[in-house]
Amino acid sequence: MDRIVNFNTINDYNQFNNNETLHPLVSIVDHTKANPRAAHKMIFDVYCVVLKRVKCGDLKYGNHNYDYQEGTLVFFAPGQVVEVVSDEVFQPSGLALAFHPDLLLNTPLGKRMNEFGFFGYNTNEALHLSDKEKKLIAECFEKIHYELQQSIDKHSKMLITSNIELLLNYCLRFYDRQFITRDNANKGVLEKFENLMNDYFFSDKPQNIGLPSVSWCAEKLNLSANYFGDLVKKETGKSAQEYIQSKVIDVAKERIFDVNKSISEIAYGLGFKYPQHFTRLFKQKVGVSPNEYRNLN
Repeated sequence: MDRIVNFNTINDYNQFNNNETLHPLVSIVDHTKANPRAAHKMIFDVYCVVLKRVKCGDLKYGNHNYDYQEGTLVFFAPGQVVEVVSDEVFQPSGLALAFHPDLLLNTPLGKRMNEFGFFGYNTNEALHLSDKEKKLIAECFEKIHYELQQSIDKHSKMLITSNIELLLNYCLRFYDRQFITRDNANKGVLEKFENLMNDYFFSDKPQNIGLPSVSWCAEKLNLSANYFGDLVKKETGKSAQEYIQSKVIDVAKERIFDVNKSISEIAYGLGFKYPQHFTRLFKQKVGVSPNEYRNLN
């Protein structure tokens, strides 16, 4: 069995990589100081942002491989289990920012962590950086490391978390850029999403499993729910849930013209457990009830 390493504290992560612990809740880690290592599994109870510099094993999250190359950033959050797959011993290289959730308590950054969806990405969604972007990320790491080398005072927490927030804000920008530069691939995903919806509503799946969820669609497209949601939002201006609801309404409008079916039968056929939920959604999106829409047309 591969070695299993638990990172419950920042000191655990530092010790694993032969780095000194300068602060109990945050660290900038130089992976070149780590001992050569083989395949292993990591269980995170801390946040970690890793800037990779050379090929050093493949990463697996769940049953999927990260698209993890030189010059990429990957993001791990508490509760995640990550496997490093390698057939040989390798020397790690790169930098990492590790910080404990307790560092974020009562800080502006703590209130924003749910905005950084890339901590929830888990399949093939590393952040690929240009040389200019890599330099900027390294500078952010250096600012945090500089502050860690100072004596802890009343300003330390604010300065450290502000610099972490700056780093994560840059990552948001770079992910937006990646969505744009991968435009053709993204449009391919949207086409597959549309086909998935068409196949779904013209099968017996709605009656058997109900309305399609965002997580179900993402899984079928081999994407994490967070990444899928961000992609759909960037490309369409709608959330993935709104996109699904729009498809439901489009299909419903067609089926309402079949006067041989009651509104309840149409609702059940679309996957609604209760017809009144369908009526409420239809009126919210269309402005009239299904019966009124049928009569108007």
